[in-house]
Amino acid sequence: MGSTGIKRRGIMFVLSSPSGAGKTTIARMLLASDPAITMSVSFTTRPMRPGERDGIDYHFIAPEVFDAMHRRGDLLEQATVFGHRYGTPRRPVDETLRAGRDILFDIDWQGTQQLKHSARADLVSVFILPPSWAELERRLRSRAQDSEEVVLRRMAKAADEMSHWPEYDYIVVNRQVDESVASVTAILAAERLRQGRQIGLPDFVTSLSAER
Repeated sequence: MGSTGIKRRGIMFVLSSPSGAGKTTIARMLLASDPAITMSVSFTTRPMRPGERDGIDYHFIAPEVFDAMHRRGDLLEQATVFGHRYGTPRRPVDETLRAGRDILFDIDWQGTQQLKHSARADLVSVFILPPSWAELERRLRSRAQDSEEVVLRRMAKAADEMSHWPEYDYIVVNRQVDESVASVTAILAAERLRQGRQIGLPDFVTSLSAER
């Protein structure tokens, strides 16, 4: 709580996009520039990719462990993507929001829909679109970490993923990454100032009037 007596509940800040649209790059740049937001680390049953770190990029777990967490209600949301399961742990998210810190989610439309049902008041969602279909394909191929079969599957899935754009609060077309990061930063700054997120604001305004 600051000297004004106003504090704030944290925001669940969601970035979604089809693979290759640039949301992971935008997320990393946002995290590097804003110490008030942290990354939600999801659990996944997929194998670790080169360069990934367990507990940093994802918590990599066996399918039976994931199933047990889901049955216990330990996950805020969960989805299956390309045969692998992903889920967000409930407890660290709740603790972060109560502490007045924001938490960033890199999840798809399935997970975003589930968060809408369980925590709409805390949720701000942004969908990242590529500037063109050709550019999306170029970015997917330039990553050079997926086979041709995987690239084609991701391209086929992208059309379905992009059809969910109307479900999001904000849309950013990622033509140039620095501009996109600036747009996402502006969205987050504005949402932090929403009247309903500022706890203690009515008492603060009352105290201002009393000082007259």
